[in-house]
Amino acid sequence: MKRRSFIKSSAALAVPTIVPASVVFAQGDKPVPSNRITVALIGCGGQGNGNLGGIMNSEEVQAVAVCDPDKGRREATKGQVQERYAKEAASGQFKGVDAVNDFREITSRQDIDAVIVATPDHWHGLATMAALRTGKHVYCEKPITHLFAEGQAVYQEAAKRKVIFQVGSQQRSETVFRIAVEIVMNGLIGKVNEVKVGLPTGPQTDIEGTVAEPLPEGLDYDMWCGPSRLLPFHPKRLHWDWRWCLDYGGGQLMDWIGHHNDIAHWGLEMDQSGPVRVEAKNFRFPEKGMWDNPIDYEIVSTYAPGYTVTLSNRHQMGKENRNMGTQWIGENGWVYVDRGRIEASNADWIRESFDRGPRKAYKVKGGHHRNWVEGILTGTECICPAEAGHRSATPGHLGYVSNKLKRPIQWDPKAEKVVGDDEAEKLLKTLAYRGDWKLA
Repeated sequence: MKRRSFIKSSAALAVPTIVPASVVFAQGDKPVPSNRITVALIGCGGQGNGNLGGIMNSEEVQAVAVCDPDKGRREATKGQVQERYAKEAASGQFKGVDAVNDFREITSRQDIDAVIVATPDHWHGLATMAALRTGKHVYCEKPITHLFAEGQAVYQEAAKRKVIFQVGSQQRSETVFRIAVEIVMNGLIGKVNEVKVGLPTGPQTDIEGTVAEPLPEGLDYDMWCGPSRLLPFHPKRLHWDWRWCLDYGGGQLMDWIGHHNDIAHWGLEMDQSGPVRVEAKNFRFPEKGMWDNPIDYEIVSTYAPGYTVTLSNRHQMGKENRNMGTQWIGENGWVYVDRGRIEASNADWIRESFDRGPRKAYKVKGGHHRNWVEGILTGTECICPAEAGHRSATPGHLGYVSNKLKRPIQWDPKAEKVVGDDEAEKLLKTLAYRGDWKLA
């Protein structure tokens, strides 16, 4: 269907009224296809398939549709869903799963309650907003959006619609990260002086990619590029490697900011706030090749309480001088955490049985995916709602602006506006979409 005619027809659909799943299951009804939460996946890559698989583990959920502009990928995911429900299909309880090319065929459907957005970053904002406007619950991969203004629009729309939103910052649902933030929240390290956020070094390639290669069969490349530039097709700009092309992703900086800076913000209780000053330093970009993400980078953010949070690929943290993870350094000690690892200046603090104090961080039971499902069932906010995801990515957005303009950015976190720099404010909030794609 042509884009303009699709927008016309879908705009005429009424916004569905979603009955909370808690009402359906209030009497302990057994989940069957007629009363399950219907879920669709937008973006059938590895992360999307992983998310869908985790969410389908909840018996209250049933996947009914998948979407990807790569036919091979969407058909493969469709096959996995059909295999998952093979027994129900044999008994006539499962009617099959639809596989579509255009996400609007999913977001306009009134029989779908919730969507997973696991596309490349440049699609997060548009796909998520389309889902929110029809009242759907959303699980969106991090970073929540590719552009700052998209993130603002998403978290405000999610609040307006009162839907259940989960950002795929799954580290919040892991025990070691919860313990670390409780140490900080309860002041065991004393007044925070400095926070180090260690992220990976950006990759580079010698491949120039200036001449388009033949399109793979079944790939709608125009749709895949969507609101971003239609660059000459090359497979090393496509699946997975889109991250290193700033038209489609944000490099390692934005790929990981929703993990380790999200944890930093959680411990600092900055889920609805942010820095007051941001300065980019020591950015180094590839001298050749098609990938234009920063190889090295440093972003120093100053927060009103007086501490700094530095995002860099060159940190040395913890007892073994590791470069990945989050470390809070205070007047009375420090705590460092990464996946599967936690260290502190006082070893007692990191024991699960240790009473770190009255401030308790959100504790998830059953994992990050289950937390979203339970949120839908009960109407309870998830551990990483939309605004938290947007706020944790904000220093990265501001850092890119600071690097481009070669000056620090003064920031008002309450109003979310650049202070005293109209050029920076415009650069931060411009949505230069290709063609007739629009956020609103």
